Amino acid sequence: MNYKSPVYNIISVPVSKIKPNTYNPNSVAPPELKLLYDSIKEDGYTMPIVCYYDSKNDNYIIVDGFHRYRIMLDYPDIYERENGMLPVSVINKNLDQRMASTIRHNRARGSHNVDLMSNIIRELHDLGRSDAWISKHLGMDRDELLRLKQITGLTELFKDVDFGRAWTPIDENDDDENDTHISDES
Repeated sequence: MNYKSPVYNIISVPVSKIKPNTYNPNSVAPPELKLLYDSIKEDGYTMPIVCYYDSKNDNYIIVDGFHRYRIMLDYPDIYERENGMLPVSVINKNLDQRMASTIRHNRARGSHNVDLMSNIIRELHDLGRSDAWISKHLGMDRDELLRLKQITGLTELFKDVDFGRAWTPIDENDDDENDTHISDES
């Protein structure tokens, strides 16, 4: 098999043809964003933006590198120095695989916004991905996935979950003569 990693085929793409994805849960605090600007100013772009090429619209959808993209848009000195061009590594994957790639890239570097992450879980579920698939491809254990699903508040995310029976509710009208009642006068 002659696999060649996308990083060996970096292309130069006008920033105007690059679009953010709609699902990235990663956020960067202002001090770190300023540090990213300083890094790009001092060292240049040392890592490409990872994108999917959308041939229908003739643009590139970001899979990883949104904040490097934002630096070019927000800082005219960087835009001018780079002639409005960004280095891009293209991957050709379906939406669910691109979402998983985004999460893997982000998780390897830092933390996520919990609400946005739970929205991705919901969207992957809507795309038909199982809990096992999500856990495997996003690097999550079962408990983390469960917590993120709980945040969404969507009951359909739990339709395949087998819940245990820790207790059985008792109907107050089913008093049994053998029940022991505790009175307030004890």
